Amino acid sequence: MPVGTEVLVAGPASWNLVVQLEELPAPTPHTVFARSHRDTVGGTSAGKTLNLARLGRSVLLRTVLGTDEDGARVRSALEAEGVRVLAEPSPDGRTERHLNLMDDDGGRVSVYLRAPGEVPATGPAWDATVTALDEAAAVVVDLAVPALPVLDLAVARGRDVWVDLHDYDGRSQFHRPWVEAGTHVFLSADRLDDWRGFMAERVDAGARLVVCTRGARGAVALTPDGGFVEVGAQPVAQVVDTNGAGDGFFAGFLDAHLRGAGVEEAMHSGGRHAALVVQSLDLVPA
Repeated sequence: MPVGTEVLVAGPASWNLVVQLEELPAPTPHTVFARSHRDTVGGTSAGKTLNLARLGRSVLLRTVLGTDEDGARVRSALEAEGVRVLAEPSPDGRTERHLNLMDDDGGRVSVYLRAPGEVPATGPAWDATVTALDEAAAVVVDLAVPALPVLDLAVARGRDVWVDLHDYDGRSQFHRPWVEAGTHVFLSADRLDDWRGFMAERVDAGARLVVCTRGARGAVALTPDGGFVEVGAQPVAQVVDTNGAGDGFFAGFLDAHLRGAGVEEAMHSGGRHAALVVQSLDLVPA
């Protein structure tokens, strides 16, 4: 592991097809015409690492890539931003790929075309991951089966674990390891009716920070030290693409936290960076 890694991120990086529609299709057989489409790097861990690197952080990403052209494209996009990549080989040689359907209001349907399963937690890349986990200032473990060994190791080592539950519905069993391991928990309110209750539940269970993002309605944080802290969304002149907004907010918050900012200041930093992301076609500000 190169000396000086500040943040270890474990999780998915993918090569995605993003299709822009006037509105998301109804669940009935019919034909729609796309306004535009493009291929681009994706995956929540790629989004976080790219934005952290853009903010000047030294980042190491442990992910899974195939030996195909898509894997080479993903690696090139990450390394161009200064992200150091520890890529475990995909079991079938193919890189993760999604189809993202986007509408003009920022709505998204993400279809997973390919996703890797378990990969061995052995070998030089794993050894480098262990070293990074012990030395990094922050450890981020995203939702992905290949990231589970990193999650387990972080818990066993007693490390703080930053997790992003995305649109967790409060019931999904797949999310439970991350729900229970997270000391710093981020999620969206999209599928949780009682998101304040969930935030309080996680703080009662030992989490030191829970942040719930609410899109255009801003974000809310809760820590054991005080009540809910609410901030509004940063206004933007035009939303170009909402892909990566949540990861941009996460990166902006974590960057501020590592600078010693308090929760409210970090929330504003996350909002400002997310506002820049949604004004760009890429996962990072243009």
